[in-house]
Amino acid sequence: MYETRPRHSGILLHISSLPGPCGIGDLGAAARSFADFLASAKVSFWQILPLGPTGYGNSPYAARSAFAGNELLLSPDSLAEQGLLEAEELAGLRLAMAASKGRVDYGLLEKRKLPLLKKAARRFLDAGKDRAAFDAFCGAEIRWLEDYALFQALCETYRDARWHTVWDGGLARREQAALEAARKEKAAEILEWKALQYFFECQWRDLRAHANSRGIRIIGDIPIFAAPDSADSWVHIGLFRTGPDGRYSVVSGVPPDYFSPTGQLWGNPVYDWDKMAASGYGWWIDRIRRLLGQVDMFRIDHFRGFDAYWAVPAGDATAEHGVWEQGPGPAFFAALKRELGELPVLAEDLGFLTEGVKTLRDSQGFPGMKVCQFGFEDMRGGILDGRHLFLPHNYSYNWAAYTGTHDNDTTAGWYGALGVADRKTVAAYLNCPLGEGSFAPPPEDIAWAMIRAVMASHAKYAIFPIQDLLGLGTEARMNTPATCGAENWSWRVEEEFSSKSYQELARRAASLVSLYSRDG
Repeated sequence: MYETRPRHSGILLHISSLPGPCGIGDLGAAARSFADFLASAKVSFWQILPLGPTGYGNSPYAARSAFAGNELLLSPDSLAEQGLLEAEELAGLRLAMAASKGRVDYGLLEKRKLPLLKKAARRFLDAGKDRAAFDAFCGAEIRWLEDYALFQALCETYRDARWHTVWDGGLARREQAALEAARKEKAAEILEWKALQYFFECQWRDLRAHANSRGIRIIGDIPIFAAPDSADSWVHIGLFRTGPDGRYSVVSGVPPDYFSPTGQLWGNPVYDWDKMAASGYGWWIDRIRRLLGQVDMFRIDHFRGFDAYWAVPAGDATAEHGVWEQGPGPAFFAALKRELGELPVLAEDLGFLTEGVKTLRDSQGFPGMKVCQFGFEDMRGGILDGRHLFLPHNYSYNWAAYTGTHDNDTTAGWYGALGVADRKTVAAYLNCPLGEGSFAPPPEDIAWAMIRAVMASHAKYAIFPIQDLLGLGTEARMNTPATCGAENWSWRVEEEFSSKSYQELARRAASLVSLYSRDG
């Protein structure tokens, strides 16, 4: 008898990491080429990170809006094709960004790319072309777009997004007179930011349509928390926990875990879940409805926070002294389903899990996550406990299995940092030959051996960072949790996906997809 339940595969690569000449991956030709590469590799999912406009630290998980798209991901080439940018302007941008090949230089992008995008927005508005479609977009998204555009205009005025500490008190408190005066004064800038969001909507819609036409479904990502310096916290401060002075009283994080011995101090404001419930979770419903219009599935980052979250007193230097507090639980998901129907969710359930978290995840039918690297975390001197639930032979069906995530070192980098005895054990588990005269196989071989093991597992989804398919080392790590260095979120693919080497990579991946009967 044959197993009939479908099993799928995918590749994890954020838009910013795509190759291209304009300083950051974008929604243009390289993105379409990557979708074509995925189709050639026979996988069916493209997983990305959150699409929001990044702020301090450049993290997609601390966006300035939970609804807006990151303007820096816009394709200048596509705008030039619309006649909104001139060839010389495009050439100037490429020349300015040439030195940042292989890494995203966010500071330089703010100086060189963003002004060019705004120039395109002004030309679009002055021309009046497609105005009906633009006006329709603004009307459909009015619940967040108007405030976001004003927020971004004010961020530029103050050269700072920390509305709660830097802005004029009337604006920080959203007093009606101050808001009306700012909207009148900043009317032109507000329209530009709206136009940029319209561009994002159009370019993203076209990219998603292309991916879907190639049989590729997109897995998005939604952070559980909003950023402290975001339009969301500014507009909806009443939905967050604050003290008598109106400032955040507690902030988010996680206790010590796989990634950090002092925990991770995220610093996001913590929701007042009682007020969220009283409002019918309207802000969350709007947020997820917006995301469902952009992607085919989505991963909920820090899912365990819906059962209980780690609340750290505002002002603490680390997350060590927080306390667990009760989250909204199943009532939250019941409210979402009443409005939105069944949710195509992957639950990021890594870290310390209680029975309550497991029950919440399983009661909703959401697949959790398994990270193969973590299956070897308890090795000491090469001794492996084969019962570890993160080892591929222990995966049951309803899981999304990964070699590693954006928060892990690459598999080659992780393996290279192990001691000799542990390397040998990893190689033995993955059935990767040691080779004559060698204490262990090279890291790039281990990366593919781990891909094979995860692909062969019973997990419903098998998803791999593109860095692991390329066998890249620590230099290609996307993020190191609990740090805020310039290397985080900046890695980029250097070679075009249409190249001969990527064609060979696609064939290699496709052979495993076929061998293990994933994706049809």
